Amino acid sequence: MISYLRANLHRQRARSLVWTALFAALALIAVSTAKSRAQDEEAQRVLAIGGAVTEIVYALGEEDRLVARDSTSTFPPQAVDLPDVGYMRALSPEGVLSVKPDLILARANSGPDEAIEVLQAAQVRWVTVPDDFTPEGIDENIRIIADALGVPDKGEALRQRLAEDLSAARATTAGIDAPKRVLFVLSMRDDRIMASGTGTAAHGIIELAGADNVIGDFQGYKQLADEAVISADPDVILMMQGRGEAEDHGAPNARITGHPALGATRAAREGAIIRMDGLYLLGFGPRTGEAAQELARAIYGDQLR
Repeated sequence: MISYLRANLHRQRARSLVWTALFAALALIAVSTAKSRAQDEEAQRVLAIGGAVTEIVYALGEEDRLVARDSTSTFPPQAVDLPDVGYMRALSPEGVLSVKPDLILARANSGPDEAIEVLQAAQVRWVTVPDDFTPEGIDENIRIIADALGVPDKGEALRQRLAEDLSAARATTAGIDAPKRVLFVLSMRDDRIMASGTGTAAHGIIELAGADNVIGDFQGYKQLADEAVISADPDVILMMQGRGEAEDHGAPNARITGHPALGATRAAREGAIIRMDGLYLLGFGPRTGEAAQELARAIYGDQLR
């Protein structure tokens, strides 16, 4: 009898422990779920790092939650009125944390690494927005940001608008049989040409505009020898708009045509030099479909329907 009672007592204790563990697990799940929901609901002080990131927040209609931005975030114009935490690749933890964000939306190439490690270790929600210069990449970035802000329905609507704009851009150049060959010149400091290879925003927007990047034998941005420029002989030279005549990113036509290598190209001889706003051209945000269409019209002119 005593043995039976002891065994029964052990069984009751075991069942009690099982139920206690089960209730604890359920409580943990509930707390975790509530915390996740609270993160979306409480993200009322949002810091956007990266021009396209900020544009997406505005395009989602969630700009009232922004408390600051980085120096590359210059569109829409009202974004410039927000506090500036500095250049996205030269962030300081003190500057970022001084605006007291409860959510940081940051481009994957933000830096320096040491600063990012400190910020990610802080008690602030951090969401990384990948660098992907493709239509699929923009679509994914919108989804990530919309989900982080707790507005997936708005994200779906924006993704649909983007898809329509990109489809229209592709239709614009559907009748082009011989794509133009484009050289994107990032800068001309000391007359040394820094140009775009593959895997860059410049390469991506050139393709979306129905043209070919004339430099395809390396990835990223690199300095080109004069011989390489002359050999490439692009049909079009593409640059960002500069802030002034001496701006290396937007050198005047006279500087291009007078350059020993660029001046010898078909593009320079025919005056086929195109400049566009840098963020609009290379941002790969919500305006990319429009930018691709505008670039296509500038490249092909009357060849388009």
